[in-house]
Amino acid sequence: MKDQRKQHPFMVLPEEDLDFVVQFVLASGSLKEMAMLHQVSYPTIRATLDRVIANLRQSLNGSPPDPMTGLLADLVERGEIKVATAKQIRNVHRAALEARAE
Repeated sequence: MKDQRKQHPFMVLPEEDLDFVVQFVLASGSLKEMAMLHQVSYPTIRATLDRVIANLRQSLNGSPPDPMTGLLADLVERGEIKVATAKQIRNVHRAALEARAE
């Protein structure tokens, strides 16, 4: 008999997000420890966590990952833009999407 249960939300996350979640749990949820492990700043690791959370929320809602969120997180991770700038861009993008949907 075929299993009719819904797929676990983690199973649709990209492999890099799953790896991050595993490392995050093993670091007892310490962003400071994660930043040291990845040799990046705290804001950079926070941006990565925000991206994983956004992907997971979208997975729970049954929608595909937002490419804008992924792009902004990648830019922050590479140090090309600051976290505050990425958040502003993301908020403007989301507002534009919501306005278009109305």
